[in-house]
Amino acid sequence: MTSVHTGSRARTRQAILDAAIEVLARNPAASLGDVAEAADVGRTTLHRYFPERGELLTALRAEATARLDRAAVRARIDEGAGAAALARLCQEYFDLGDVLSLLFLEQVTFEGEDGGCDEGFDAMVRRGHADGSIDPELPPVWVQNLLWSQLYAGWNYLAEQGASRHDTLRLVLRCVSGAVRPHP
Repeated sequence: MTSVHTGSRARTRQAILDAAIEVLARNPAASLGDVAEAADVGRTTLHRYFPERGELLTALRAEATARLDRAAVRARIDEGAGAAALARLCQEYFDLGDVLSLLFLEQVTFEGEDGGCDEGFDAMVRRGHADGSIDPELPPVWVQNLLWSQLYAGWNYLAEQGASRHDTLRLVLRCVSGAVRPHP
């Protein structure tokens, strides 16, 4: 019975986090009541898991970081040419739309965010420098900022222009690939 209870608690907590990501990505000023409604739980239940908004935001930060980490693993950033790995990472990140919206709206920040790149991203870009697929004039932090700016532009374009996800992702990938390509 304990494992069922624990499983149920974990599912409820995850439902609250999923709803919070969706609700706060669309309206950063949304109330905890809005989050509870979207999660299909009562406010009392939400407060049992997250007594204060700050605790919910802390949990969202951890959830966003975990989702970004899982996306990097799926993208296999340690395999193949640097530019190809960057394109895979861009595609995986693009699929995290609401999480990206939270980051762009500064509702959450990366855990351990220090203005630099993590080791995997840095190694991917440096591998691209070495294999000739990424312009060696572009430092890893620049490439990372380029990636984030293009993802932001893509999600903004998607929301404001009503473009398809497929076409928008194609444009983002084209811009990122073109920007990092070495120039003669």
